[in-house]
Amino acid sequence: MKIIETGFEGLYELEPNVFGDDRGYFFESYRRNIFQELGIKEDFIQDNESFSVKGTLRGLHYQSAPYAQAKLVRVSRGKVLDVALDIRKGSPTYGKHHTVLLEASRHNMFLIPAGFAHGFTALEDSIFTYKCSNYYNKESEGGILWNDPALGINWEVSEPIVSEKDQVLPTFAAYTEAPAF
Repeated sequence: MKIIETGFEGLYELEPNVFGDDRGYFFESYRRNIFQELGIKEDFIQDNESFSVKGTLRGLHYQSAPYAQAKLVRVSRGKVLDVALDIRKGSPTYGKHHTVLLEASRHNMFLIPAGFAHGFTALEDSIFTYKCSNYYNKESEGGILWNDPALGINWEVSEPIVSEKDQVLPTFAAYTEAPAF
Protein backbone atom coordinates (compact mmCIF):
# COMPACT_ATOMS: atom_id res chain seq x y z
CA MET A 1 0.00 0.00 0.00
CA LYS A 2 1.27 3.44 -0.92
CA ILE A 3 0.46 6.55 1.14
CA ILE A 4 0.27 9.89 -0.67
CA GLU A 5 0.73 12.91 1.62
CA THR A 6 -1.72 15.80 1.21
CA GLY A 7 -0.11 18.48 3.37
CA PHE A 8 -2.94 18.13 5.92
CA GLU A 9 -2.27 16.30 9.19
CA GLY A 10 -3.84 12.82 9.07
CA LEU A 11 -5.36 13.27 5.58
CA TYR A 12 -3.98 10.76 3.05
CA GLU A 13 -4.68 9.28 -0.34
CA LEU A 14 -3.96 5.56 -0.39
CA GLU A 15 -3.13 3.32 -3.34
CA PRO A 16 -3.43 -0.41 -2.64
CA ASN A 17 -1.32 -3.11 -4.25
CA VAL A 18 -3.54 -4.56 -6.97
CA PHE A 19 -2.80 -8.01 -8.36
CA GLY A 20 -4.33 -8.62 -11.75
CA ASP A 21 -4.25 -11.12 -14.56
CA ASP A 22 -6.49 -12.20 -17.43
CA ARG A 23 -9.13 -13.36 -14.91
CA GLY A 24 -9.47 -10.00 -13.20
CA TYR A 25 -7.88 -8.48 -10.10
CA PHE A 26 -7.53 -8.77 -6.32
CA PHE A 27 -6.56 -6.20 -3.68
CA GLU A 28 -6.93 -5.70 0.04
CA SER A 29 -9.02 -2.59 0.61
CA TYR A 30 -8.43 -2.73 4.35
CA ARG A 31 -6.11 -4.71 6.56
CA ARG A 32 -5.72 -3.40 10.10
CA ASN A 33 -2.11 -4.49 10.67
CA ILE A 34 -0.91 -2.90 7.41
CA PHE A 35 -2.70 0.34 8.25
CA GLN A 36 -1.13 0.31 11.73
CA GLU A 37 2.33 -0.26 10.21
CA LEU A 38 1.69 2.82 8.07
CA GLY A 39 0.86 4.81 11.23
CA ILE A 40 -2.91 4.79 10.72
CA LYS A 41 -4.49 3.85 14.03
CA GLU A 42 -8.20 4.38 13.28
CA ASP A 43 -10.54 1.66 14.49
CA PHE A 44 -13.32 1.41 11.92
CA ILE A 45 -16.65 0.19 13.32
CA GLN A 46 -19.28 0.97 10.68
CA ASP A 47 -19.39 0.49 6.89
CA ASN A 48 -21.67 2.52 4.60
CA GLU A 49 -22.43 2.53 0.89
CA SER A 50 -24.26 4.99 -1.31
CA PHE A 51 -25.18 5.12 -4.98
CA SER A 52 -25.20 8.49 -6.74
CA VAL A 53 -26.16 9.32 -10.29
CA LYS A 54 -23.78 11.43 -12.35
CA GLY A 55 -23.93 15.06 -11.21
CA THR A 56 -24.99 14.37 -7.62
CA LEU A 57 -23.23 16.44 -4.96
CA ARG A 58 -23.32 15.29 -1.33
CA GLY A 59 -21.90 17.39 1.50
CA LEU A 60 -20.22 19.00 3.19
CA HIS A 61 -21.04 16.85 6.24
CA TYR A 62 -19.43 16.16 9.61
CA GLN A 63 -20.28 14.79 13.04
CA SER A 64 -19.35 16.66 16.22
CA ALA A 65 -17.71 15.11 19.27
CA PRO A 66 -18.28 12.73 20.90
CA TYR A 67 -19.48 11.14 17.63
CA ALA A 68 -16.86 12.64 15.30
CA GLN A 69 -15.84 10.17 12.61
CA ALA A 70 -12.71 9.37 10.67
CA LYS A 71 -13.59 7.88 7.27
CA LEU A 72 -11.84 5.63 4.79
CA VAL A 73 -13.60 6.20 1.47
CA ARG A 74 -13.37 4.68 -2.00
CA VAL A 75 -15.41 4.14 -5.13
CA SER A 76 -16.28 0.59 -6.15
CA ARG A 77 -17.98 1.78 -9.36
CA GLY A 78 -17.59 5.03 -11.23
CA LYS A 79 -15.65 8.17 -10.41
CA VAL A 80 -16.09 10.94 -7.83
CA LEU A 81 -14.36 14.14 -6.86
CA ASP A 82 -13.94 13.80 -3.11
CA VAL A 83 -13.49 16.88 -0.90
CA ALA A 84 -12.24 17.16 2.68
CA LEU A 85 -12.48 20.53 4.47
CA ASP A 86 -10.41 20.99 7.64
CA ILE A 87 -12.72 22.25 10.41
CA ARG A 88 -10.32 21.57 13.30
CA LYS A 89 -10.08 24.95 15.00
CA GLY A 90 -6.43 25.66 15.74
CA SER A 91 -5.17 23.48 12.86
CA PRO A 92 -2.65 25.15 10.50
CA THR A 93 -4.88 24.06 7.58
CA TYR A 94 -8.15 25.19 9.20
CA GLY A 95 -10.64 26.34 6.56
CA LYS A 96 -8.67 24.83 3.70
CA HIS A 97 -9.76 21.90 1.58
CA HIS A 98 -8.14 19.08 -0.34
CA THR A 99 -9.64 17.17 -3.27
CA VAL A 100 -8.91 13.68 -4.55
CA LEU A 101 -10.25 12.05 -7.70
CA LEU A 102 -11.44 8.60 -6.61
CA GLU A 103 -11.82 6.13 -9.46
CA ALA A 104 -12.99 2.54 -9.35
CA SER A 105 -10.44 1.71 -12.05
CA ARG A 106 -7.58 2.95 -9.81
CA HIS A 107 -8.94 1.46 -6.55
CA ASN A 108 -7.53 4.47 -4.69
CA MET A 109 -8.84 5.49 -1.27
CA PHE A 110 -8.98 8.65 0.82
CA LEU A 111 -8.42 8.60 4.59
CA ILE A 112 -10.20 11.53 6.23
CA PRO A 113 -9.57 12.02 9.95
CA ALA A 114 -12.17 13.25 12.43
CA GLY A 115 -12.44 17.01 12.31
CA PHE A 116 -13.04 17.34 8.59
CA ALA A 117 -16.24 18.13 6.74
CA HIS A 118 -16.62 15.77 3.80
CA GLY A 119 -18.43 15.79 0.50
CA PHE A 120 -18.21 14.49 -3.03
CA THR A 121 -19.51 14.95 -6.54
CA ALA A 122 -20.34 11.93 -8.70
CA LEU A 123 -18.61 12.51 -12.03
CA GLU A 124 -20.17 9.26 -13.26
CA ASP A 125 -22.89 7.04 -11.82
CA SER A 126 -20.99 5.83 -8.75
CA ILE A 127 -21.07 3.46 -5.81
CA PHE A 128 -19.29 5.10 -2.90
CA THR A 129 -18.21 3.05 0.12
CA TYR A 130 -16.82 4.22 3.41
CA LYS A 131 -15.65 2.88 6.72
CA CYS A 132 -16.32 5.04 9.78
CA SER A 133 -14.52 5.15 13.12
CA ASN A 134 -17.68 6.02 15.04
CA TYR A 135 -21.38 5.31 14.78
CA TYR A 136 -23.67 7.77 13.05
CA ASN A 137 -25.56 9.98 15.52
CA LYS A 138 -28.26 12.28 14.13
CA GLU A 139 -27.96 14.83 16.96
CA SER A 140 -24.21 15.22 16.23
CA GLU A 141 -24.49 15.73 12.47
CA GLY A 142 -23.63 19.06 10.95
CA GLY A 143 -22.70 20.56 7.65
CA ILE A 144 -21.26 23.50 5.78
CA LEU A 145 -22.72 25.00 2.64
CA TRP A 146 -21.15 23.27 -0.34
CA ASN A 147 -21.04 26.36 -2.56
CA ASP A 148 -19.87 28.89 0.03
CA PRO A 149 -17.79 31.35 -2.07
CA ALA A 150 -15.36 31.80 0.85
CA LEU A 151 -14.25 28.16 0.42
CA GLY A 152 -13.61 28.33 -3.32
CA ILE A 153 -14.24 24.64 -3.96
CA ASN A 154 -14.39 23.61 -7.62
CA TRP A 155 -16.79 20.67 -7.61
CA GLU A 156 -16.26 20.10 -11.36
CA VAL A 157 -20.01 20.03 -12.05
CA SER A 158 -21.77 23.15 -13.33
CA GLU A 159 -25.29 22.31 -12.12
CA PRO A 160 -25.06 19.61 -9.43
CA ILE A 161 -27.98 17.65 -8.04
CA VAL A 162 -28.08 18.69 -4.38
CA SER A 163 -30.50 17.65 -1.63
CA GLU A 164 -32.76 20.27 -0.08
CA LYS A 165 -31.00 19.68 3.24
CA ASP A 166 -27.56 20.40 1.74
CA GLN A 167 -28.78 23.57 0.01
CA VAL A 168 -29.52 25.30 3.32
CA LEU A 169 -26.45 24.39 5.40
CA PRO A 170 -24.65 27.26 7.16
CA THR A 171 -21.67 29.02 5.63
CA PHE A 172 -18.13 28.42 6.85
CA ALA A 173 -18.21 31.83 8.57
CA ALA A 174 -21.29 30.75 10.55
CA TYR A 175 -19.49 27.52 11.47
CA THR A 176 -16.44 29.44 12.75
CA GLU A 177 -18.66 31.47 15.06
CA ALA A 178 -20.06 28.28 16.64
CA PRO A 179 -18.45 26.57 19.66
CA ALA A 180 -15.18 24.67 19.02
CA PHE A 181 -15.32 21.27 17.30
